[in-house]
Amino acid sequence: MADLERAFEDRAEAGRLLGRRLVHGGEAEKEPVVLALPRGGVPVGYRVAEELGAPLDVIGVRKLGLPDHPELAMGAIGEGGVRILNEAVVRGHGVTEEELEAVERQERAELERRAELFREGRPRTSPAGRTAVVVDDGVATGSTARAACRVARAQGAVRVVLAVPVGSPSALDRLAAEADAVVALSAPEWFQSVGEWYADFGQTGEGEVVGLLREAARRPGAAGGEVELEAAGVVLKGRLTVPEGAQAVVVFAHGSGSGRDSPRNVHVAGRLHGAGLGTLLFDLLTPEEEADRELVFDIRLLSERLRGAVSWLRGRPEAVRLPAGCFGASTGAAAALVAAAEEPSAIGAVVSRGGRPDLAGASLAAVRAPTLLIVGGADEAVLDLNRRAREEMACESGLEVVPGAGHLFEEPGALDRVADLAAEWFTARLAPDLSPER
Repeated sequence: MADLERAFEDRAEAGRLLGRRLVHGGEAEKEPVVLALPRGGVPVGYRVAEELGAPLDVIGVRKLGLPDHPELAMGAIGEGGVRILNEAVVRGHGVTEEELEAVERQERAELERRAELFREGRPRTSPAGRTAVVVDDGVATGSTARAACRVARAQGAVRVVLAVPVGSPSALDRLAAEADAVVALSAPEWFQSVGEWYADFGQTGEGEVVGLLREAARRPGAAGGEVELEAAGVVLKGRLTVPEGAQAVVVFAHGSGSGRDSPRNVHVAGRLHGAGLGTLLFDLLTPEEEADRELVFDIRLLSERLRGAVSWLRGRPEAVRLPAGCFGASTGAAAALVAAAEEPSAIGAVVSRGGRPDLAGASLAAVRAPTLLIVGGADEAVLDLNRRAREEMACESGLEVVPGAGHLFEEPGALDRVADLAAEWFTARLAPDLSPER
């Protein structure tokens, strides 16, 4: 956790910064779903979900107050029938089962009212089997955030990440026992209240929550776009997003040890959507295969899977007439180049992020697709490999060095620069009508 020496302009700015921190930190890498605490957490969560390329929902939590002292919590409830009790408090105050049920009945009615109002009939987004990113606009005492983390885990989340722009150091320390990771942009020792860290901390109304959730549900890929595709005889999981009016689709090939939920690739994909391009992110290996390190570096196998994915894509009605490009990271870049060499009519452009084009070997000279190599300036060994690889290529090519960036482009603004360069390259060569140069 790092201190931010200024107030956030508003919840939207805080959410953008928090989302970028999660993208670069990798805490929410595995199938994230953003669960925002209403109401103030929703504007923050909206921007976090946007940066992560993840679905957004509210996480309904209601405190169960003691019958005679409702300000004192004896537990909390959440959607899906979740009930969490502090048994010591219940026993210590002699709360009967009938009293407990009466309080829960009242609070659950309010919980259901809000859920129906906020979602407008959409189903609840379950975190079961996924990473739940619990988001609020800040943490003071941490009681609500604690309940939300417990509810998310009770709903089946395999990993719980609590993410807030600012919080009390003591509360954040206590919450570390509830979440697998706690991410805060600022934890000032002189913390007094959440509101003092925002220039604009106006109340978030129910109408604003409804509107943001509605917009998030309409966002390209918000529903996941989950697909299963057959590539080289194996069924693989993917996520296909083709925005209305898209003129091309980019297929992502992730690096070793990663998958379709790579936060960096998801971030770049989001920028491509904004540029009018569709994307397909998919797992190059099955879960069982990922455990075999030899397969992770089997460029021939990975390229066959990638070619199969491109072939599958061309059979989809929403993408059948659209040209395709490939965006590769690390070993995925080598797979993309081999695939482009072997299927020159199917792959119209390639972009590599921190890639290992050298692993493409003799295929480099056969690549005809315009290829852009993007490397971090501080990633000296990989930069040298890219320079040498480019000398072996006969196609149109470019080498862009992002100053000061390392292999993972975690530095502020580095990944955004990658996304902008990729969008420019793909639109100019696959979708010229979208290119700003026209």
